[in-house]
Amino acid sequence: MKFNEYEYKRPDFDSIKSRYTDLINKFNSSETAEEQYRYVKEINELQKETETMAQLVAIRNSINTADNFYDEENEYIDMISPKLDGLRVDFYKALLNSKFKEELKQMVHPQLFTIAEMEIRTFADEVVPLLQEENKLVSEYSKLVSSAQINFDGKVLNLSQLQPYMESMDRSTRKEAYEKWSGFFKDNESKFDMIYDKMVKVRNEIAVKLGFKNFVELGYLRMGRSDYNADDVRKFREHTLKYIVPLSNDLREKQRKRIGVDKLKYYDTPLNFISGNPAPKGNKQWIMERAKKMYEELSPETGEFINMMLERDLFDLETKPNKQSGGYCTFLHSFKSPFIFANFNGTQDDVTVVTHEAGHAFQTYQSMNFDIPEYCFPTSEACEIHSMSMEFITWPWMELFFESDTEKFKFFHLADSMMFIPYGVTVDEFQHVVYENPDMTPDERKKAWREIEKKYTPHIDYDNNEFLDKGTFWLKQGHIFFEPFYYIDYTLAQICAYQFWIKFNEDRKKAWNDYINICNVGGSLSFLDILKTGSLKSPFEEETIKSVTSHIKSYLDSIDDTSL
Repeated sequence: MKFNEYEYKRPDFDSIKSRYTDLINKFNSSETAEEQYRYVKEINELQKETETMAQLVAIRNSINTADNFYDEENEYIDMISPKLDGLRVDFYKALLNSKFKEELKQMVHPQLFTIAEMEIRTFADEVVPLLQEENKLVSEYSKLVSSAQINFDGKVLNLSQLQPYMESMDRSTRKEAYEKWSGFFKDNESKFDMIYDKMVKVRNEIAVKLGFKNFVELGYLRMGRSDYNADDVRKFREHTLKYIVPLSNDLREKQRKRIGVDKLKYYDTPLNFISGNPAPKGNKQWIMERAKKMYEELSPETGEFINMMLERDLFDLETKPNKQSGGYCTFLHSFKSPFIFANFNGTQDDVTVVTHEAGHAFQTYQSMNFDIPEYCFPTSEACEIHSMSMEFITWPWMELFFESDTEKFKFFHLADSMMFIPYGVTVDEFQHVVYENPDMTPDERKKAWREIEKKYTPHIDYDNNEFLDKGTFWLKQGHIFFEPFYYIDYTLAQICAYQFWIKFNEDRKKAWNDYINICNVGGSLSFLDILKTGSLKSPFEEETIKSVTSHIKSYLDSIDDTSL
């Protein structure tokens, strides 16, 4: 079937609860480990059915947030999902109390028991109304961002469609586009403030009711972090400040010289070359034809994968009115189908989204036969290794998309990813400050953002834009609203992806085997154990960051960027 033929049936909570309760009772009364495992598989199939319907709603609602049917269904899912989580927690409790626990660990992998222990700590019936309120606020933010209608260049544009103008070779166009972009957030500042203020307080209340000091530890548990903690992340930020921020500052100075400005202003940062940024030389259909060729040539596994994705129409890539911003990959268990969502806008991002999100999708394709739905994706920092590494693995095919601008793209891609890391840790440190101080006012949060921003990205000059200069740039970062503490995962994964970039330059066959290995294990291992599977070094080790930063600096220094 094609994606538009996938049938949605509203999950009936009472029916699901009845089935869950019956299966858990049968699990508890089983006489052997093998009998219990049969009920584990039945419970998991029920979970997959339910998750599939919820994901269908999320996808179709994000494609068109103005579709009344899926908007109402999304509200329904927002209301029942915390109660569904409660049913899963009931299963986790039964699993942990099983008299056949050790035998079951051999059948399902021990990681499920680790997940169960963490998830139990994140839920109680008394916080269900608060979880429903949190879901409602997340949907409210998404709808607000996707409602943007900006008059520019004689057109009405959303935020994604404005991006090419923000990368214009004409400085006045860039500035005007950025002012229009920030103007949308300024016009809606009070709405964003209200949504986020409520989010922080609701999340803190959930944490306190569950017995935590504040939301930070709960946030880490929600992210499934079992083998590192906030202190490890703090050290990672310190190593970033020591090794990556200086290189990022140097790259910004090179950029300033390349584009010929006296002082790099905030609206200059999207333009990397005076001749214009690298961009694909064709439209969506042209890009996808070349993506098909690329993945067919990369390996038999990726060839099979891309043809399945194309045959089933498992992409939604065009930017449209009322479409949610950003991009993502998700998985529909019942149809054994990854799904990729994006907003093409004619920039280099159109290609990197096809490689990045396809990295996620390929991982789910490789590990979709696990019985355990929790193993579909690993934790987020591991997920992002698959996606960010795929961006580099596909470098040999970039000429298909960028033609004469291929070397320009490679320099941009590597330099831009390095300059991203200081922003990523800015987001993370900001969230720690916010959730450690949940009673901060919106203005105090903005002040904190600006101070942290100056620490990691001192080059930023907001010129005369008083709105951004007071610390509001983060309002555009959906992850801060959707999934607290996610964003550091991109930076941790980036350090691992750089290792794959180095490995692929040294021994492509061995590197591909390592990459396939981390895809095949899905979420059946913890983050640090997945790294071992792929022969990767931990990003929490100072020497790892020092080493990869040195490799990247040497590569970038070897290129005459002024000729690109």
